[in-house]
Amino acid sequence: MSVWPHQPPAIGTVASRSRLVTSEDIELFTRMTGDRNPLHYDDDAASATRFGGIIVQGGVTSGILNAVVAEDLPGPGTVFLNVEWRFLAPVRPGDEITGRVEVLEVRSDKPIASLRTTVLRGDGEVVLDGNATTYTVSV
Repeated sequence: MSVWPHQPPAIGTVASRSRLVTSEDIELFTRMTGDRNPLHYDDDAASATRFGGIIVQGGVTSGILNAVVAEDLPGPGTVFLNVEWRFLAPVRPGDEITGRVEVLEVRSDKPIASLRTTVLRGDGEVVLDGNATTYTVSV
């Protein structure tokens, strides 16, 4: 009997989702977290940094991976157990981002999967790269 609530994902399987990031995302994330870093709000201050302008919070960027994992692969009932992410480039309001996960390993004794996780900007630049471990329950 399988420990996975559905079929376990096959190694090498890939899923992705894309969305346009907006200034409203910055506001909504701030309402949730209280993060009012000037990099997200003060154009003059943000322009004087290496980022050269307003950037969205890292949680907005990584959030698309929550949707891919929970909705697509491994799918409903899946939560992160561990993540190791490197933020490599900024995301700005108006950028399209694509979250992508690839199954690297699947355990047969527990519904646990190891994933490669990536977020790309619309221009093809990788803005987040890393790995995650997930656990899937029956819902």
